[in-house]
This record gives sequence, structure tokens and C-alpha cells, in this order.
Amino acid sequence: MNQTVSLQQLADKIGASLHLADSDSADTQIHSLSTLASAGNGQISFLSNSRYRSQLEKTAAQAVILKSEDLSHCQCSALVMDNPYVGFALAAQLLDSTPLSAVGISPLAVIADNVELGKNVSIGPHAVIESGVKLADNVQIGPGCFIGKDAIVGANTKLWANVTLYHRVVLGQDCLIQSATVIGADGFGYANDKGRWVKIPQLGTVVLGDRVEVGASSTIDRGALDDTIISNGVIIDNQCQIAHNVVIGENTAIAGCTVVAGSTTIGRHCTVGGLVGINGHMEICDNVHITGMSMVTKSINKPGVYSSGMPATENREWRKNGVALRNLSTLNQRVKALEKSHLK
Repeated sequence: MNQTVSLQQLADKIGASLHLADSDSADTQIHSLSTLASAGNGQISFLSNSRYRSQLEKTAAQAVILKSEDLSHCQCSALVMDNPYVGFALAAQLLDSTPLSAVGISPLAVIADNVELGKNVSIGPHAVIESGVKLADNVQIGPGCFIGKDAIVGANTKLWANVTLYHRVVLGQDCLIQSATVIGADGFGYANDKGRWVKIPQLGTVVLGDRVEVGASSTIDRGALDDTIISNGVIIDNQCQIAHNVVIGENTAIAGCTVVAGSTTIGRHCTVGGLVGINGHMEICDNVHITGMSMVTKSINKPGVYSSGMPATENREWRKNGVALRNLSTLNQRVKALEKSHLK
């Protein structure tokens, strides 16, 4: 919902010290956010990287969120704090104009008789809510969603259109699930009987903690026996695949198109770049940071930054490096032979 807030309200919200320009007062109203280059009257911007200080000196913003060392370069009102990017995030929350995914309960929704609805629940048209489902206070279920039998959705959680929650899936409070995401589909479990695949029913479920966000068109598979667990504060980007019985620790972030194979545990406060492939039945400890396009094939038990993706280069150089890589084993053997010869 669109709204305006005063500079003082903004400063209080983000925990900043307010420094007013001569033309402003603490009651000066702010209606939106913008970049330093584009902002105008009634808009607030931020500076978190000193490389953009030249834009700060020229900005027409009403106010800017910045660090104390940049204050002398600011001609407009300033909200001073240690981490302006966090300030920007908090200000964006206060000025958020994103609409609700549903308003009220649509007569076109299909809702089973024994569904438990909390206060102020909204359900969009053509959503299907099956028997035994529990929707807590202020839950928003967008158009076309499917909520399977005995699923539970915690307070203030928002599902955009066409989200699917299979049976017995549990979502905590304050979660955000983007469109076309599927949570609780069967994991990839099969036994091979002389070349014939025999399906293993997936009897666990998926449990999301509080404040979990999952991007559009991502999938989180239900567990085979135990549950797939996504802990509090985890954020998962678009088009990610989380396989059955994966456990992800608190406040870990996973970027787009990453795949995590089954029965892998990822620790707390990890970051995983885009297009990463993580093998199954492994453990990754807390505070591990995996750069984009890496392939993780064994457990990681020491915090730090890990990489394996090859940066792009000119095709001719890449082909030359490819030849060298194929010959690496032969070269290694030759070096060992020379070392032995030298030792004699």
C-alpha cells in the first residue's frame, strides 16, 4: 500500500541519526525510494559504496542514507548509520508498495469443510484448499494455489499465484513463497530390480521454519522417511532444486539455478552462488561460501570460500587449455620420473 513517512520516522525505523538540510524538517515527507542519479523531491536514496560518491554530490534526492564518512559530501538531508544497505532494506520495507497476493476469500476458491482459518486470511480465486489444512492469522493464498491435505501455513505467510504445497507440508511464520514453486513433491527415490525402476513412496514431508523465502519456480522435495528441513531465515532464489531429506541451516542463502542432491546437510550462515551443483549424502559446515558454478562433490568441514567454476575466456585460449588439461596426467607422470632421476 502506498504511503508517506517523515524523515524522523524513517530514521527511527532504520536506527539512523538524522541530519537535516536547511530546507527540511523532521516532518518532511518521503513517498518512495530511488537511485542517487534518479531521485528527486520526496524520495530517499542510499550510498553504501564510496565509488558512487560523485553521484551523492549531485543527487537531487530529498535525503540519503549513508555512512558518517560520506556526510561531508552530502548537500541534502542525511540518515547516518554504519550499514546504509541494511538501512535501505528497512526503508524499503516501510515504503513497500507491493500488493497483497489475495484480498478476502474469493467465492471462486474451493475450500474443504474442515479447513481451519485464522483471522484475516485471504484466499484468491481458483485456489484449492484440501481437508485438514490449517491457515494461521493473516495468511495470503494467491490465485490458483493448491494446498494439500493436512498442510499447515504459519501466521503472516504469503503465497503468490500458482504455488503448490503437497500434503502435510509445514510452513512457518512470515514466509514468502513466489509463484509456481512446488513444495513437497516426491523425492527422486527408486530401487533398481534387474533394470526395472521400482518407485519408493516418499513418506516424509517438508518443514520450513520462520522467515523462509523461496523464489519462483523452485522445488523442494519431501523426504523419503525423515523430513526435508529448511531452517529459520533461509532464502532460496528462483529455479532451485532441493532434493529429498536435505537439511539447510539457519540464515543460509542459495542463489538461482542451484541444485542440492538428496540427504545433504548445509550448515548455518552459508552462501551458495548461482548454478552450483552439490552432490548428495554430504555435510557442509557452518559459514561456508561457495562461488557460482562450483561443483561440490565431497563434504566441507572447514569454514571459508570454495570455488571450482572456470571463468569464460576466448575460445582459442579455452581450447588450448583444454588440450593442456587432457595432458595433465601424462605431464605429472613425466615430472615424477624426472624427480626420481634427479634423486638418483
